[in-house]
Amino acid sequence: MQAHTPTPDAAAWSGPEAAETPAGDTRRIEREQVKLEKRLCREMGRAIVDFNMIEEGDRVMVCMSGGKDSYTLLDILRKLQRRAPVQFSIVAVNLDQKQPGFPEHVLPDYFKRIGVDFHIEAQDTYSVVKRVVPEGKTTCSLCSRLRRAILYKVADELGATKIALGHHRDDIVATLMLNMFYGGRMKGMPPKLVSDDGRHVVIRPLCYVPEKDTARWAQYQQFPIIPCNLCGSQDGLQRVAVNEMLREWDRKFPGRIESMLRAMGHVVTSHLMDPKLHDFQNARATGIADPEGDTAFDHEEFPVAPPGLPGMQVIRLG
Repeated sequence: MQAHTPTPDAAAWSGPEAAETPAGDTRRIEREQVKLEKRLCREMGRAIVDFNMIEEGDRVMVCMSGGKDSYTLLDILRKLQRRAPVQFSIVAVNLDQKQPGFPEHVLPDYFKRIGVDFHIEAQDTYSVVKRVVPEGKTTCSLCSRLRRAILYKVADELGATKIALGHHRDDIVATLMLNMFYGGRMKGMPPKLVSDDGRHVVIRPLCYVPEKDTARWAQYQQFPIIPCNLCGSQDGLQRVAVNEMLREWDRKFPGRIESMLRAMGHVVTSHLMDPKLHDFQNARATGIADPEGDTAFDHEEFPVAPPGLPGMQVIRLG
């Protein structure tokens, strides 16, 4: 994302900045860890404020898979809880889907060690998926739907008012790309949504956080990571290919993913093609200026690398 100065509300969520670790080669890792923690707290706090994710008295159910992202979500949210301007509680929830080889003790042991309220829900969705989905087909779609239905039920039982998922910035952009490439629609992952039945609010506090930051934080904190491929259905997925493409873009064109995420929050419906969002049928010249209307041939600025010259050059179209 672009450099961002926290608003007063966002600053209240993020809390005072941690003191900088003394300089020196022997303290480099400690300095990097301090900076990363500050950045994670700042970006998550900004997301919570921007989308009003957590309010006074909320009970936030943090869905824990055992991966780096859900560990980071829980860890940083607990840090923010201590300095937030509102009071809210946290309950960590893991759905044990009875996948072969799943280490059932890892998450309960971790929750007990850090002293967080938790609930383990055991449901054998693995057998259901394997019975229903033909051999060789991807099981993720059905597995995800079953998992979401169970988590909604658990949220009701625990009295949770918000359901927090560990999707980060790269997940959100990858979902947009997948829907464009394979679904023929412009659809991503919203940072906050209400379930179809209107009973649950789902939030994604990591929506501004790049995956590389959750990976680095998990490494620093030495979280007991549980592999996400126990079911054996991850290889060759379309999402894997898109994620690889985004990582390659991030290496070659720094800032591109951030730009794509910003674009998802700056939608100009009159410049797309959805007649449900813009009345193209009745678009006619009226001779009356509309200050909110389209400027037709907009002046757009795009950074372009000129042939044979280093750096970037801005060209203006229109």
